[in-house]
Amino acid sequence: MTLPRLCLLLLLVLPLPAAFASEEQKDIDPFEPFNRKMFVLNDGLDKYLLRPVAKGYDWVMPDIAQRGVGNMFANMYDFNAAINSVLQGRFGRAAQSTGRFLVNSTLGLAGLVDIATPMGISPYRTDFGHTLAIWGFDSGPFLMVPVFGPRTVRSGTGTIFDTYTSIPTYANDNTVRNSLFGLELVDGRSRLLTTDELITGDRYIFLRDAYLQSREIFVNDGKVEDSFSDFGIENDDWEDF
Repeated sequence: MTLPRLCLLLLLVLPLPAAFASEEQKDIDPFEPFNRKMFVLNDGLDKYLLRPVAKGYDWVMPDIAQRGVGNMFANMYDFNAAINSVLQGRFGRAAQSTGRFLVNSTLGLAGLVDIATPMGISPYRTDFGHTLAIWGFDSGPFLMVPVFGPRTVRSGTGTIFDTYTSIPTYANDNTVRNSLFGLELVDGRSRLLTTDELITGDRYIFLRDAYLQSREIFVNDGKVEDSFSDFGIENDDWEDF
């Protein structure tokens, strides 16, 4: 899973304060001193580099162009979703993701236009970290990875797999490949510009707990524990993310 997608997942749980983190979630961060140092590094990179670039991108790019870029990367996610669906033994989901990818790659002009959704072919959100969870692997400790941000051992392993099976990786031209990764990063960050002020209190704890909660929801296909029931997060709601 790439950084923009991880950041978008945070939006699901931004209203949840860190106080609702379970003891299990608190115990999953044995490397907190190291993680906090990496968080400071990442926060500085975001403040002085990524966020200004994202603001410039948002100002220059028309809304219709940004939608097209977002659709293109979503189409690439469908490619990865098809691979992971097969590994999960969810062959119906694999056919669904493959169908979306083929329709949007052809009729949708390389994915710039989402033709599949109006046709009734909805996306299936998954990644290799999700696959590992289905296979029975524990999430492992929380890690703040330099540049790429929050992970667990399981989701970080999934990121490596998904990166090597993603479409940009197969580009023969290094410039094209790196440009796609860079564009995805900036486009994803630009979508979060309006959410920056929602982060309150200890920024590290807030983002850590938000990430862990979002991954818990994600790997359980939108099903959450009863402790979250007061927030009204249902499986049908998750399908929108």
